[in-house]
Amino acid sequence: TAGSLYYWTAHLAGPKWGPFASWCCAWLEAIGLISSIGTLAYIGSQTLQIIILLCTGTNTNGGYSFPKWLFLVTYIALVIIWATLNTFALNVVALIDIVSIWWQVIGGFTFIIMVPLVALKTQPASYVFMKFELSSQSTGISSKPYAVVLSLLVSQFALFGYDAAAHLTEETKGADKNGPIAILSSIGIVSLMGWACLLALTFSIQDFGYLYDASNETGGSYVLGQILYDAFYGRYHS
Repeated sequence: TAGSLYYWTAHLAGPKWGPFASWCCAWLEAIGLISSIGTLAYIGSQTLQIIILLCTGTNTNGGYSFPKWLFLVTYIALVIIWATLNTFALNVVALIDIVSIWWQVIGGFTFIIMVPLVALKTQPASYVFMKFELSSQSTGISSKPYAVVLSLLVSQFALFGYDAAAHLTEETKGADKNGPIAILSSIGIVSLMGWACLLALTFSIQDFGYLYDASNETGGSYVLGQILYDAFYGRYHS
């Protein structure tokens, strides 16, 4: 338990509650890592599936959609690749991390700027911030409280990953100053970038009802892909 999250938790909670707080922190961390890896592998498989579907003709024009068995194979393959890299090729992971930083910063800003500019129309602020839409016939959800809970998942993805700064603090030069700066700044950067990405998407929705339509270009299965497709295809017919 030397260093990092468990030690900090025990130290901050004090001698009476420290062991219990550290135990809770450890289990929450373990559950979070397991579930997040599974979730990211699922999203990665889904994204790859939609890219191939759109590039081969879309759902409305004979594009190739993964059967369930191939989707599962892709999911498992991603997890195996990640496990192999993290176990035997940390130098490759380090290179990927550097590329990923620039990819996410440059790609993120490009995404935030381009999508609303490309979209033929943008939704008003009243729609983005005040409109409450269930579309129960398409989504199968009729409970507003349940819909609110599900909507928070998107915010969680936007706030994902800033714990990395905490994990790496013990390996950082001048950790007493640089560690807290990295943790706080990463929370701020991820919060602003994540919020901006969500705003770029919601302002760029062309037809909300069409997003979940099983006959649309993504088969009604991937809202993000459909928002991007509607924006770019509407503007460039490509």
